[in-house]
Amino acid sequence: MVSNKSSTYSKRLMPLVSWSHWFTFFNILAAILLSTFYLFAESMPETLLGKLYLFTTWLSHMGFLTFIGFVLLIFPLTLIYPKTRFIRATASIVFTFGLLLLLLDAFIYARLGYHLNASSSDQIISLIQTQISQNSRAFWFISLLLFFAILTFELVVSNYAWKHLRQLQKNTYAKFVVFGLVVSFFFSHITHIWADANLEYDVLRQDTVLPLSYPATAKTLLTKYGMFDKNDYMARRTSSLSFGKQTPKYPIITQACETEFHPNNSAILVLTSSDISQRQIAQFSRRASENTLPLVKHIDNALPKNSWFNLLYSLPTIYKKPVIAEQKPPVLFQVLATKNIATNLTVFSNKEDESLLEYQGLFDHVNYFKNISNFVVGKKLSSNKQALHIYYFAENDQYQFELFVDALLLAQRNKQEKDTIWISGIGNNRIENGLNIKPALFINPKSDVKAPSRLTSHFDLVPTLLSTWLNCPLTKVNHSVGKDITTLSQSRIIANTVDNGIMVFSKDKSVLVDQNGNFQSYSRQLESPIMVNRDFPLMIDGVHFIKQYSQKADTKDSKSD
Repeated sequence: MVSNKSSTYSKRLMPLVSWSHWFTFFNILAAILLSTFYLFAESMPETLLGKLYLFTTWLSHMGFLTFIGFVLLIFPLTLIYPKTRFIRATASIVFTFGLLLLLLDAFIYARLGYHLNASSSDQIISLIQTQISQNSRAFWFISLLLFFAILTFELVVSNYAWKHLRQLQKNTYAKFVVFGLVVSFFFSHITHIWADANLEYDVLRQDTVLPLSYPATAKTLLTKYGMFDKNDYMARRTSSLSFGKQTPKYPIITQACETEFHPNNSAILVLTSSDISQRQIAQFSRRASENTLPLVKHIDNALPKNSWFNLLYSLPTIYKKPVIAEQKPPVLFQVLATKNIATNLTVFSNKEDESLLEYQGLFDHVNYFKNISNFVVGKKLSSNKQALHIYYFAENDQYQFELFVDALLLAQRNKQEKDTIWISGIGNNRIENGLNIKPALFINPKSDVKAPSRLTSHFDLVPTLLSTWLNCPLTKVNHSVGKDITTLSQSRIIANTVDNGIMVFSKDKSVLVDQNGNFQSYSRQLESPIMVNRDFPLMIDGVHFIKQYSQKADTKDSKSD
């Protein structure tokens, strides 16, 4: 009796195992064909070795992934429940969704630069939602078409392999294909080991092209996205970040706006070299007479000199050297000049502030004061002429800073035309301090929008003032990576460069990726940086944020050509 059961089990199992191997073989060919989308998303390697590596790793890796899918999902099920119809139907459905997942991953990689992952789920979901909102009918039509096309392929292949199993077992061509995949597998792995030891960039930059491939390094990815010079890949292990290609020209605004709008109020920026606490922001909000927008997730991660560039030019630090070399004033100052609105800088310090030296020439008037007595006594704060007023507390004097802000907000109550006010800290004593959140406050008298719950940064100041104060959003001018904070509606990644790496901020994480590939975050409990797991998708999102300015210029140039 036992012998009969074993014989029956073997008779059912052996044909299914043989069929499943051929079924998987055809799916390997299908996966290799569909994975060509990954290759189209990348530029072709420059060296012969790089091209050979790309070809062999593409064939062997996709074949390996498909075979592993069979071993982990279909083969155990076949051993447990060797029912022909059940196994064939299940295998067809499993491989249908597997190939659909492969296509989705290829689409995500082409658009975002990384594969499906949990850490960047917000960006992935946002991309899919954008595709649906732009043309929902086309999206669902293509999705259903792909599903039924792949499912039909699976059912046809399943049926063909089962009905022609004996003929297929007699064929020998599959052995040559499998032998070629095995040779490709060993060649690609040996090549990668050699490239890793010799820092062969043309090979290493392919680490992230295919899903579930080699783990890349931060240095390789930053080089791949143009943050290092690939021709000097080995020598630049400890040098600062810079673009491998020429950055775009900073724009010149020939017309103020599309309309001749002229504001009746001033814009006042009150900045301090010290961090502002949540308590201070809450205190200022209570004393303000107009609509306040507490920026509880605000970011300022640069040293003082670079932070002024981030604030005034609304661009990441990596653009500072080429932009400053052009000697063009920031777009905000250009627009103010066309409207004949003055720019004033007032610094409260006992000595000239070095972080401001290269920016003082932008202002019509620059004044230094040792204390705030000339401003809090009398009506000077309520009688200021229309202008962009920047008050900067260079010394760590929280008492004078709070007293000045209180006097300013009190003076606003007596003014008929309320001013637009921005209050924040600026700069960090150490780069590591920039990993922390720096609360800020924006007072907008002409709007009743709620305070944004999204990340904000110094990059957002210029777009916000252009839109809310000057009624001049300049959406068609490539001048900033920031957003108008009054219109923020989606989560975003914000990033900036520092001398030894890149800082990236998401809604729940702040990360510094240094040039040695180390990932650091900030512990608010320990009040110090801590080592964290590598999150390359987050880093890639940060690179995309930083490169917005140069990528928009490249797109514009390509269209004009």
